[in-house]
Amino acid sequence: MKVAVIMGSISDMPVMQDAIDILKSFNIEVEVDIVSAHRTPEKLFDFSQNAHTRGISVIVAGAGGAAHLPGMVASMSPLPVIGVPVKSSNSIDGWDSVLSILQMPGGVPVATVALNGAKNAGILAAQIIGSSNKEILDRIITYKLELKEAVITASKNLKK
Repeated sequence: MKVAVIMGSISDMPVMQDAIDILKSFNIEVEVDIVSAHRTPEKLFDFSQNAHTRGISVIVAGAGGAAHLPGMVASMSPLPVIGVPVKSSNSIDGWDSVLSILQMPGGVPVATVALNGAKNAGILAAQIIGSSNKEILDRIITYKLELKEAVITASKNLKK
């Protein structure tokens, strides 16, 4: 079980690091790369068409601006793709990225998380893997219980 975390530019790395970190916390192997839909189309084609042959189970793709990376990967890969819209320097408040990833045509789905929501993309990738891997599922269950306990503790501390 391996998740590929790809991005269109190294400038996306601060956002995408959240996906990498959460996946590693679940002990899921992560492959990280830069694959630009516009600047390296040959690399995009090769990555998309062959990721499943290299043991990748889910692809998390982050992109800003026109944000074509997640959709282009999804058009060529049989794997689930989770798109992370990134608010980048060439972005219109991130909305261009959100809509580019969100508005995929029928037949080419991309699960889309919130703007800069790479952590949730990583969790969703883990949940996809966990649906057929009990070890990962158990880690997700523990993680969610820890979230619940953090809220209960914060609530108790607030009332003191």
